[in-house]
Amino acid sequence: MHEIKGPHPATLPLEDLLSQCKSRRQRRSGPGGQHRNKVETAVVYTHVPTGVSAMASERRVQEENRKQAMFRLRLRLALEVRCGAVSNLSACWNERVQAQRITISKHHNDFPAMLSEALDYIVQEQGDLQGFSDLVGCSKSQLVKFFKLDPTALQYVNDLRHQHGHHTLR
Repeated sequence: MHEIKGPHPATLPLEDLLSQCKSRRQRRSGPGGQHRNKVETAVVYTHVPTGVSAMASERRVQEENRKQAMFRLRLRLALEVRCGAVSNLSACWNERVQAQRITISKHHNDFPAMLSEALDYIVQEQGDLQGFSDLVGCSKSQLVKFFKLDPTALQYVNDLRHQHGHHTLR
């Protein structure tokens, strides 16, 4: 687990996050034939301040792998980096919480940013979900469904809750 000061890297605009990253291309074998074996289509991004990295190589087109690798990096940063106290939430929460329901797909570009903010707040509250659910205007069960979109996030929250004597979420 990494702790940093300032805004969470998963919430940064693409250009700002890219300025903090190293990228490298690789050749990968596998399905895709001769073209895939001769061209460096795999992309690896490493966030320099934290050392967190992510890779994508499943597509034959480098641009598609670049987008996928950046999404995976944002997701890994959301799970592995904490920023401490959450002062104010991004506009994503206002847009995504309507009638006490969180409406987002785990594949949406806003998901890693929202996940990082939720995890930072819940770590600050020692695993208690009530304060965050009140802040964003949804029920605790909606937060649990949100964390279930990424099983690693749910496991992280459950481990945190267990450390502080709360029951696990299902």
